[in-house]
Amino acid sequence: MCFAMSINSLIEHLFRHQAAQMVATLTRALGGRHLALAEEAVQDAMVTALQQWPFRGVPSDPGGWLFRVARNRALDRLRHQKVIADNVTAVRGSYEERAAPSSIEVVLQGEVPPLDDDQLGMMFLTCHPAIARESRVALTLKLVGGFGIDEIARAFLANETAIQQRLVRAKRVLRDHDVPFGTPSSAELSTRLDSVLESLYLMFNEGYAATEGDTLLREDIAAEAVRLSALVTSHPVTATPRSWALRALLLLHGARFASRVSSEGELFLLRDQDRTRWNTVMVRDGLHALARAASGEELSQYHLEAEIAACHAVASDWEATDWPRILECYTALASLTGSPIVTLNAAIARSRVEGPRAAIAQIDQIAGHPALANYHLRPAVLAELWRESGDPQRAASYYREALTLRQSAPERRFLTNKLEALEG
Repeated sequence: MCFAMSINSLIEHLFRHQAAQMVATLTRALGGRHLALAEEAVQDAMVTALQQWPFRGVPSDPGGWLFRVARNRALDRLRHQKVIADNVTAVRGSYEERAAPSSIEVVLQGEVPPLDDDQLGMMFLTCHPAIARESRVALTLKLVGGFGIDEIARAFLANETAIQQRLVRAKRVLRDHDVPFGTPSSAELSTRLDSVLESLYLMFNEGYAATEGDTLLREDIAAEAVRLSALVTSHPVTATPRSWALRALLLLHGARFASRVSSEGELFLLRDQDRTRWNTVMVRDGLHALARAASGEELSQYHLEAEIAACHAVASDWEATDWPRILECYTALASLTGSPIVTLNAAIARSRVEGPRAAIAQIDQIAGHPALANYHLRPAVLAELWRESGDPQRAASYYREALTLRQSAPERRFLTNKLEALEG
């Protein structure tokens, strides 16, 4: 029984860490229109392992065994469908040319095989601009990150049927457009890379500050975005300044994970965080990535956001933060993006430079923007600014307004505690 359980654990580990790479390798050989076939073949291989390994033993090279079974399943289905011989020839050679599964010893030690160009090619496939934005992230988590449908559904607080339908629609787009697998041509690279970077940015944001649910952080989602950003910057074609800037941003924000929420799940604002708990390795790597991003003349949204994060990362405490520089960055970012949420963040920085009343006046200028109509942080920020201005009644009214809007459970507890402190 224990032996069977250990085999099941090994297969689960392989499915998590190698299935995505095997799907990518098969999809490269078959073409994007056969993505579903590649997925089915890999799933069939996993089922076959569950059926055979408990009785025949674990092969010496489990990753290679799984790939060979998956490859043969794909070949059988292609023959059955009478697909042209070129595809069959391509997939027959794909294992010898590209796959490099780890040994049984490495797998059991929990190490992940090195990333390769196939996963980058899969990212360009799953993040194609023709796919809806929310579906790109889900498809990337599924096919590149190896996340299950249930995990994606939990991450986005959706039911599994809705996620499955989202993935079906995305795959239909790939099939109907016959999207080629791999790094796009030079003419398409900028647009397609922007789509990849945006998907990683949205993925990380969902993990860093969940919009709903019992927890504020979903570290597995954020960590996957960090991992994939490393893949993008590891390839000479996609290691552009804005790619490095996004990597810097994710690392610098990710470094603060351990200090954002207490062991009881209570939220800590940046000013109250224990900075000794920040991950100094991630801060160092983030600053290094930001330096790499400075090459050339490009100045993207990711550059400005990463510089803001760097200002926080190098400050010894809240008071020592370079607020004038942060305000400059937010002002430039608001001009670049036109986002009212960026303007809201700029107002927070302005309050540190010019005082809370100046910040309130800036927020008043965007009060009617539809994007802020149901955004709980607008009244929450105003509540804090009015509290600092010495008007607890107005502050309390804004806290009450914020509590009527959608937010995560830790944020709701935080705002409730703030309101109770004012009214008590």
